[in-house]
Amino acid sequence: MLNGDSILRVVRFSEYRGRKANKLLFMTKIHYVYKKRKFMKKIFIFCLLIILANSRGVFSQSSNDTLAYLLTCGPGTETYSIYGHSALRVVIPEKHSDTVYNWGIFDFSAPNFVWKFAKGRLDYLLGDESLNGFLQEYFFDHRYVYSQKININQDEIRILVSLINENLKPENIKYRYDFFYDDCSTRIRDLLEKSIGQKLIYPPLETDRIPSFRDLVSKYQNPYPWYKFGVDLIMGSTSDKKAVFRDRMFLPIDMKDELSKLVIQRSEKRIPLLQNPEVLLDFDAPVIKQKFLTSPSFVFTFVIILILVLAALIKNRKIIRIIDIIIFSVFSILSILMIFFNFFTDHQQMKWNLNIIWLNPIIIICMIMLILNKTGTLWFRILFFISAGFLVLQFILPQDFNIAFSLLAIIILIRSSVRSGFDWNPLTLK
Repeated sequence: MLNGDSILRVVRFSEYRGRKANKLLFMTKIHYVYKKRKFMKKIFIFCLLIILANSRGVFSQSSNDTLAYLLTCGPGTETYSIYGHSALRVVIPEKHSDTVYNWGIFDFSAPNFVWKFAKGRLDYLLGDESLNGFLQEYFFDHRYVYSQKININQDEIRILVSLINENLKPENIKYRYDFFYDDCSTRIRDLLEKSIGQKLIYPPLETDRIPSFRDLVSKYQNPYPWYKFGVDLIMGSTSDKKAVFRDRMFLPIDMKDELSKLVIQRSEKRIPLLQNPEVLLDFDAPVIKQKFLTSPSFVFTFVIILILVLAALIKNRKIIRIIDIIIFSVFSILSILMIFFNFFTDHQQMKWNLNIIWLNPIIIICMIMLILNKTGTLWFRILFFISAGFLVLQFILPQDFNIAFSLLAIIILIRSSVRSGFDWNPLTLK
């Protein structure tokens, strides 16, 4: 027989089993719902990947009526846009596809953007978008866009589309930007060369004067004298290398003109690579009025005159020292830049920069002498003779120099001569 305590234990055990059974049933339901949701999530992701793959395929697979166009965009007023832009347009009427492939995408907000650019380690991206989306940006910026049909056959178009697809792969979509040899324009030129092969005929070697890379970019920089001053300052002697016909295609507008001179060998006939331009957006190129009174040459000439006047009027050594610290601090910063661009950047265009002759490290030593209030006569004399030598020899050095650099070298020459203790100099500090 069961006594009261036994009955109580049976009841409690039954309640425990009941709670455990309910908990087990509840956990089973949760597990079932979780597995169901997990399964549905996998189905959803799988379907999404199929849709994305098919949508990419619509834009990437060519058909028998596929057409290819070169798009050339006019210059803008931003520093990165003054050279224009190039893109490839692929039209597949059968699939109602009109896609623009653009190798000129970069992200200003990327971590350490300025440092990566200075070091020559900035990556550009390939992007694709609809023609309307591409034109919208240039419409708002009031920049013209020309379209030229590329006269390649369907076999060559299939190769071109295949190469674009290869570029679109995640491991290839980024590339290390090089202003002269690997940019938004040269990428298109290279794809066309690979698609057409030896049937693409270049004109014979030139006999006229061949411009340098510096000459080519200067024509776009001339309306912006301070920008040109900065670019001339950081571009080394490698930028004075002659740019032959094919090399000139790193500039979008120049590439449009040069590719228009190429022909494709078709049996016994030669046909032009590009048809005549069709205007998609019609805007005039920006006209920038140059102001002589704010140009580097005028500003630095004014500074030279001001320094000479102050040197003649001010005799207080403390005030003169403060002025010299300011002047030599500015030139020391430029000297550090020269050291960096000559020895610590991957930009080949900035190496072997002979501006380091007049922006040499001796300037930094002279600035330290001024801060420590030391005479430093020897260092100032060395700097004086280096500056004088640059002014004399700049015309035979293998690099073109902006005229403003001579004016800056004269400023260094004047202030270093003042502290060199030369008896012949009336401005020498007593």
